[in-house]
Amino acid sequence: QVQLVESGGGLVQPGGSLRLSCAASGSVFSINTTGWYRQAPGKQRELVARITSGGSTTVADSGKGRFTISRDNAKNTWNLQMNSLKPEDTAVYYCNADTYDRPPRSYWGQGTQVTVSS
Repeated sequence: QVQLVESGGGLVQPGGSLRLSCAASGSVFSINTTGWYRQAPGKQRELVARITSGGSTTVADSGKGRFTISRDNAKNTWNLQMNSLKPEDTAVYYCNADTYDRPPRSYWGQGTQVTVSS
């Protein structure tokens, strides 16, 4: 089992920045890909960014040029730096970890609210 705890959400004005952090505990040796997803009211959960254990990153088109994902394998943490935030970035953000198992097991954090508003 893997436990994930997020931090860093909040209210920010358009154009501002936020940094989300996720810390993993438990069977961390089993973690392969980690990432962030978000879900806005009335919408499906969508990928924001992800990073593999080797450091390869994927950022959704909506966040390219604005969002950066990073990972510290030694500390079992990963972060999402969000710059130039827009009102449409408002959502609950969830950290995610997928294991090396086939098929992979997915673990989720409890979610953190990000609100972009003036």
